[in-house]
Amino acid sequence: METEDIILGKAKYEDWRSIYRNVWSRPETAEYMIWKVTADEDEARKRIQRTIAWQETHDAWLVYERGSGQAIGFAGVEETEPHIYHETGIALGPEYVGKGYGKQILRLLMEYCISLDGQEFYYSTRAGNLASKALALSCGLAYQYSEQRTDQCSGKTYELEIYKKNLKCTKKGSRLATFGNEYLQY
Repeated sequence: METEDIILGKAKYEDWRSIYRNVWSRPETAEYMIWKVTADEDEARKRIQRTIAWQETHDAWLVYERGSGQAIGFAGVEETEPHIYHETGIALGPEYVGKGYGKQILRLLMEYCISLDGQEFYYSTRAGNLASKALALSCGLAYQYSEQRTDQCSGKTYELEIYKKNLKCTKKGSRLATFGNEYLQY
């Protein structure tokens, strides 16, 4: 899956260095996520092997910057009920935030879910993650509710906000999704 700027692809062992440098070693990227910063290159090599194994059986990908070919983030979705999908995390290294990549990733994930006959798409973010909330709203997702959670790494509680978008179907059987004011036909 790809856009003009990014490619979502399955991880390869040689990606360990760029994903470590751009994402896994970055505390500012891990701040709102449920994973810990990877401390060194040896751990990054082990982590990429776990990532490759995970991605073999899950709808999860690394995000590659088209121009450089570097792994600059990750993203994924899962079907939680028939035709209902949830994103399982979107992360970008700090140097790649604010370039429109997040919006491209989220749109690709929703397009992917539409291709699987998805009818509802859910997105969640911590209440304090203003950039993530803005991303959800910019892609036409609507706030649904909040719930209290406990961070598995720190043990601290936080508020998780849930957003939703209906993925619509036209009468002709073709798929139609709305992204803000834009419509994509499938």
